[in-house]
Amino acid sequence: MTQDFATFATNLAFDDLPEDMIKLLRRSFLDTLGVAAIGSQTEMSHIARRGALALFGAGTAGGSRVLMDGRSLSPAGAAMAGAFMIDSIDAHDGTTPNKGHAGSAIFPALLAVADSLRQNGRQITGQDFAIWLALAYEISYRAGQVQHATCPDYHTSGAWTAVGVAAVVARMIGCDAEQIRHAAGIGEYHGPRSQMMRCIDFPTMLRDGVGWGAPSGVTAAYLAREGFTGAPALTCDSKEAAPFWDDLGIRWLTLEHTHYKLYPCCRWAHSSIDGAQKLMTDNALHHSDIAKIEIRTFHYATRLAGYEPKTLDEFSYSIAFPVAAMIARGKIGPDELTPETLNDANILRISRATTLIDDDDMTARSIEKRWAAVTLETLDGRRFEGPPMTPRGDVDQPASDQEISEKFHLFADSILGGIRANRLENLCNHFDLLDAPEFAEFLDLILSAPTT
Repeated sequence: MTQDFATFATNLAFDDLPEDMIKLLRRSFLDTLGVAAIGSQTEMSHIARRGALALFGAGTAGGSRVLMDGRSLSPAGAAMAGAFMIDSIDAHDGTTPNKGHAGSAIFPALLAVADSLRQNGRQITGQDFAIWLALAYEISYRAGQVQHATCPDYHTSGAWTAVGVAAVVARMIGCDAEQIRHAAGIGEYHGPRSQMMRCIDFPTMLRDGVGWGAPSGVTAAYLAREGFTGAPALTCDSKEAAPFWDDLGIRWLTLEHTHYKLYPCCRWAHSSIDGAQKLMTDNALHHSDIAKIEIRTFHYATRLAGYEPKTLDEFSYSIAFPVAAMIARGKIGPDELTPETLNDANILRISRATTLIDDDDMTARSIEKRWAAVTLETLDGRRFEGPPMTPRGDVDQPASDQEISEKFHLFADSILGGIRANRLENLCNHFDLLDAPEFAEFLDLILSAPTT
């Protein structure tokens, strides 16, 4: 028999987790910390931390250190600052059917609450944290699928991660199943129903809504513990939601739908980036050879215009410019997330020569995949047509452990230093085996400010 989400959230034990789920959580931990490290240096992250420090002082819940910062706020404030930090670099894990991301809200929220509990004397082990992560991912994924199936607007990840964060933080702070139901309802009701396509069409620091989804979920849990009511959460407890929950505990959507990004920009551009890279390599082309680019892709992706991005936000939600960067430089990493790159004449020339084609067939197929096909035309008239592709990093084209490790070090080493980065990687790779003192050391490494 299956169980409702509140019973599942109350009773899940470490031994209930599939081994593949534990492996996924280890990968997501490492991947997310790398993104947090480079994200800690962005203007968006600095602004969010200044705002959080101005407004979210520690209260009776106890202090929580801000991710990669070390300064103390309330759990909600630390969750907000950490979520904006991760979201400022569009390279964190995601789920294609939900058109969004869970880890960018879950990790900062759960780390903030765990730190507050630990500073209040709670002994937390790696097994405890693995249970909480697994619950938050799975509940968020399922709530998100319900929302996309039942709501006319395309809402950001903050809308449905608020539900998962609320339910799991409620468990963390000792709520029973009924209080967990109310926490999910409060998180769903007060979570940010922000419209994602607004930020696609007008890219700003609003991003994917997790900067408010994470603290909304944290706040909801503490309210529910005090007796605030909010059930039912329609994404969890309604008649329309039931089909999305009837195999809970038997099937893990997190295992089926979690992908990892190999480039720090919107996932919708990745198949085009991969396609362009393959054509350049297979045909020994140089960027100076390229005269024109055509990209056939699904409708939402064609709204990632960004031919001449002026900010990191515009870069993150563009397609022509990242593809041109791959053609011109053969890579998209930290060096491409700079003001100098936005003014690179070689990249701008190619970006301006790009045509996006809204392809009805690819739009119809781009539900659980993101399809694109790239054609390159050279100055001497040659034409190279690539096949339709989906991005690497999906479950059927997984990023290897080595690729996740290399990405982490590419993002983290220059910020954290090699010794700290290596120690974090080692601990991520077996965090679920850490006892309470070892997990406390792990938290210290994650939450303290960079010293390089």
